[in-house]
Amino acid sequence: MSLPSLRFASRSFVCLAFALLLVAGCKSSGGSGAADTVASPGELKAFTIRGKIVSVDAAKGSVMLDHEAVAGFMDAMTMSYKLKDPGVVSELHAGDRITAKLLVHKTSDGYEDPRLDEIVVTAQAKPDYKPAVQYHVPAAGDAVPDFKLVNQDGWTIHLAQFKGRVLLLTFIYTRCPLPDFCPRMNKNFAEIDKALAADPKLYSTTHLLSISFDPKFDTPAVLKSYGGIYTGGTTGKFAHWDFAATPADELDAVAQFFDLGVTPGEGGTLNHSLSTVLVGKDGKVLAWYPTNDWTPAEVLAAVKSASAS
Repeated sequence: MSLPSLRFASRSFVCLAFALLLVAGCKSSGGSGAADTVASPGELKAFTIRGKIVSVDAAKGSVMLDHEAVAGFMDAMTMSYKLKDPGVVSELHAGDRITAKLLVHKTSDGYEDPRLDEIVVTAQAKPDYKPAVQYHVPAAGDAVPDFKLVNQDGWTIHLAQFKGRVLLLTFIYTRCPLPDFCPRMNKNFAEIDKALAADPKLYSTTHLLSISFDPKFDTPAVLKSYGGIYTGGTTGKFAHWDFAATPADELDAVAQFFDLGVTPGEGGTLNHSLSTVLVGKDGKVLAWYPTNDWTPAEVLAAVKSASAS
């Protein structure tokens, strides 16, 4: 995957939001507001942060950010943040408005080592530079392209084949190590799938699809084994819930249409945003969920409403 870790968007993009109690982490030193960046082995947490870049320090790979309150974490303030990928600093400018994933380590003392990742420029300060890749933000009424995928049985499937049914799709990869990312999407889908199965008529007019953006590793055999954990391990379950991978030659197009950011991570992992989409019977977007804060009950209600129409 060759997508850059810095993405641009035509409007505000939300990556991930975690509702946690406000704590006294993200310590400042010397009263200057600069973040304590001492590395910590604690549990990695992520929060959504939005703000305006005040200045850029290319030598340190950091930006001074005047940001809004971070929900459940910290108040609005101006402070310096290091970038998880210092290589993107040249693409940032004072005056740019951004959203990003704020990564911090949770320790017994609070939260430490704040860094910005998956940065999205929502408003450019300079009109003289253009993003290399334009991401589409799914909106109600958008026709979903007929992307092809390879599912857990090794069959090539197309998104258009689900027309006439309500399709709920999300993006995952099987090696995802963070419980609030792909595993959470899978558990949510499993809960929705179970609820739909209780109503045969509703079950027959809906379909679930989990799409991997890691086709090199997520082969059909891997997807079948992985998907079986959530579908109950029965082959019949895959008739209603496919686990499929995007072919490498369509990966960029799929990611760009569904506003999915994917970049190489440490130890062979992938950094990624979230994108869950409800597609109507006509093959058009009904709703887009770009975070992990949606509930199965909320989406199930939307699925039922779409199926009844």
